[in-house]
Amino acid sequence: MADPNTHVAGIGNAIVDVLVQVDEPQLAALGWTKGVMTLIDAAQAETIYDHLPAGIECSGGSAANTIAGLAALGARAAYIGKVRDDQLGQVFRHDIRSAGVRFDTPAAGEGPATARCFILVTPDAQRTMLTYLGACVDLGPDDVEEAVIADAAVTYLEGYLYDPPNAKRAFERAAQVAHQAGRRVALSLSDPFCVDRHRDGFLELIAGHVDILFANEAELCSLYRTESIDEALRAVRGHAELAAVTRGALGSVVVTAEATHVVGAETVEAVVDTTGAGDLYAAGFLFGFTHGLALPTCARLGGIAAGEVISHVGARPAHPLADLARARLGDDFLSACRG
Repeated sequence: MADPNTHVAGIGNAIVDVLVQVDEPQLAALGWTKGVMTLIDAAQAETIYDHLPAGIECSGGSAANTIAGLAALGARAAYIGKVRDDQLGQVFRHDIRSAGVRFDTPAAGEGPATARCFILVTPDAQRTMLTYLGACVDLGPDDVEEAVIADAAVTYLEGYLYDPPNAKRAFERAAQVAHQAGRRVALSLSDPFCVDRHRDGFLELIAGHVDILFANEAELCSLYRTESIDEALRAVRGHAELAAVTRGALGSVVVTAEATHVVGAETVEAVVDTTGAGDLYAAGFLFGFTHGLALPTCARLGGIAAGEVISHVGARPAHPLADLARARLGDDFLSACRG
């Protein structure tokens, strides 16, 4: 088996984010559930956009954020996601390529517009997401670039993308190609409501296709229908080869069949916006994993990347992640980069 030329290839919803800071009364007036992701249709997307105050528009999407974070750390990364040949599609393509990521998925010439996500950030740094999937719903097995998947050490799948039926088949095809090439497959559960919608499908996907599972505490507990994180951690052991579970201010837990690693959170001066925290944790962890670092160090690197993104508004790094990792990890990070 040839060594991979790409460290991580991501498959996910190609979305342009609209980040807006709102207060509690404004959020209540809009009538959406705080702290979760809700899917909306095209008409709702237009209405919401018309009623929101001015915000920041930037490329996003959970797996795309992870892949951009990996590139910022110095990894060779690729991305597969569907956009329309419209203005927002051009913005997304420019942004992810300028981050150093390979992105060759052809734009759709007809059908729904490029996806967008309204991210409403309240003063407590919580984010409420209203997502119009648009062109993303048309991503299917034919969009899985088999050469890209076979050439990546890890293929990273975004749980949010699991809603459209075609995407499920794309996931299965990508996992099949990856494993035939002797590579690994990672899955992010993305959101507790996403788990509630697709619990049985996720359980089957993890058992049959996933080697590395990323989840936060609420997502993992939802997956195994328990309110106890200890029970959920016991359940995931052996279900996935490796599970990395984030716990906010408590840091993260990495579980394998042989060991459990508890890693504390990194120090953050101020939490401004939690958007992208899990995405960047996965970026840091996967950088370490694909560069041969010990699992606790992978988790630390994930915490460093997550800590950077929650210190400002937006789900992409605002400061050089590689410099930050070098300052915090020293020789561990330097040896990984040389490797």
